[in-house]
Amino acid sequence: MGFVWEMVMSYTLLKLIHVSSIMLSYLLFLMRGIWMIRASAQLQQRWIKIMPHVIDTVLLTSAITLAVLIQQNPLVDSWLTAKVAGLLLYIGLGMIALRFGKTRTIKVSAWIMAQIVFFYIVLVALTKNPAIFL
Repeated sequence: MGFVWEMVMSYTLLKLIHVSSIMLSYLLFLMRGIWMIRASAQLQQRWIKIMPHVIDTVLLTSAITLAVLIQQNPLVDSWLTAKVAGLLLYIGLGMIALRFGKTRTIKVSAWIMAQIVFFYIVLVALTKNPAIFL
């Protein structure tokens, strides 16, 4: 019974860490996007350049650990495949929005699209259905 309880507690703690890091990551992305739109000097603060990497490392580590713990495989489970593909698209759009976009229009468009992709990922995670819009 002790082992099962420890597994449940490990899963619960990992999921709490995962969901918390998702919320922190998104809120920081939202804030950075607003600062980008306003051309704010806030974007140049040292902690703003470091914190996303720390939070996203915790997020990715907890995601991989959860997948291993519950024995889910993105090559087998379509909902997890959709989340990983969505994550890669989200990262790419975020990079365009906050770093590589050539014009303000491109940056803002990528930022908005990244948020749409983020909410798709969340809906897939909640429903375990990659075809939520069909």
